[in-house]
Amino acid sequence: MNNEIYQIIKSSGLKVTPQRIAVYSTLRNMDFHPDADEIMNVVQKTNPGISRGSIYNILDAFVDKGIVTRVKTEKGAMLYDIVEQNHHHLFDKDSGQIRDYFDEKLTLMIRQYLEKENIPDFVIEDVQLHINGKFKSNKQ
Repeated sequence: MNNEIYQIIKSSGLKVTPQRIAVYSTLRNMDFHPDADEIMNVVQKTNPGISRGSIYNILDAFVDKGIVTRVKTEKGAMLYDIVEQNHHHLFDKDSGQIRDYFDEKLTLMIRQYLEKENIPDFVIEDVQLHINGKFKSNKQ
């Protein structure tokens, strides 16, 4: 897995460092959308020398290069999400929980509609929906 992470970071144009590998690997292994402090708590267990500032800078660099996205909740929390496959987000309005929702047909339908409508002075790069509602169960 480290070789794959190495290639992801390298192909983004960033220098591959042990700290970047640790942050990306941690984020990839989390089965939810964590905030920066949750990422930091896990990374620092195995890499205690990484500072809070370094982790924030690494996350910013990953977002700038498009290998990680920030997801803002209704309550204003900033969460992080690995960009490995195009997907949408389901937001539970009560709990604030976010789940990934994969639906290629929906993405294609929205993209085709928007391209047909030709939004003036705007180039579509990605399509992601944030769907608000309530989960029927508490599983992640």
